[in-house]
Amino acid sequence: MRGIELGRKKLFGGIEGGGTKFNCVIGPSPEEVWARTSFPTTTPEETLTRAIGFFQEGKAEYGILSAIGVASFGPVDLNRHSQHYGYITTAPKPNWTYIDVVGNITRALNIPVAFDTDVNCATLAEGAFGAARGLRNFVYVTVGTGIGAGVVADGRLVNGAMHPEVGHMLLPRFDEDNDFRGSCAFHGDCLEGLASGPAIEARWGCKGQDLPSGHPAWALQARYLAAMCINLTLCYAPERIILGGGVMSQKQLFAMTRTEFSKLLNGYTTLPAAADPDNYIVPSALDGHSGEVGALIVAEKLFQQSDSQ
Repeated sequence: MRGIELGRKKLFGGIEGGGTKFNCVIGPSPEEVWARTSFPTTTPEETLTRAIGFFQEGKAEYGILSAIGVASFGPVDLNRHSQHYGYITTAPKPNWTYIDVVGNITRALNIPVAFDTDVNCATLAEGAFGAARGLRNFVYVTVGTGIGAGVVADGRLVNGAMHPEVGHMLLPRFDEDNDFRGSCAFHGDCLEGLASGPAIEARWGCKGQDLPSGHPAWALQARYLAAMCINLTLCYAPERIILGGGVMSQKQLFAMTRTEFSKLLNGYTTLPAAADPDNYIVPSALDGHSGEVGALIVAEKLFQQSDSQ
């Protein structure tokens, strides 16, 4: 059956390369996945070898891939004219500094590889199929091992001289948190250093998933997330802010963050969407699959561009 289908459809691969785990998928479109695997992010050599092996095995079962999309943790180099295009650059994850992701995959599989940040790809997925469908201005934020955001303005991803690094914005320190130094290796108490999964663990001595819903950690977390949402609102005037990632599996955070957001905003902006926090600060609609769906989106786009030339 699959062989008959492959006669009609192109086939794509997707990699959601996160700091904690890699998710790899194969399918004929972003809306249809035929095979999926997931494994821990260990050393670059081991992790990329496992990803490449998955696609090599998939070729035998499903057929030749037309393109692969990589949604990578970062920072990454997206400048095609740079000598380090396709690299993870100054990553805080040990052993992953200046790793040639695109080059390694291209040499092993000899097919076109699209490359973007994990959060940019997730943002594309939320716009096409998720919580931002139909919107032209929105922000998607992932809060997990790290914190990152993709910004869409007038229907287009915002990338300046490099991709945005929202996770490293500087925030006010709240009085009850003055003794915590922050977990970011570069800035200490930036957003990621104060509100990422590792920051929660460093501050409270255990992983967030092991803390009860009524723990003081979540009230503090909501305040930092609300401050982030204030900055995003005033900088980009989005129609919606979508929060995803492992930390946001704590569902109580949404109501708490909305409440803190309204307090901090204090009626300042006339942005209509921000006046309705329940529909302005919302969860991802793709059940944790936004990164891999986005990887398939950029793979399909790359193929369509090359096919039209």
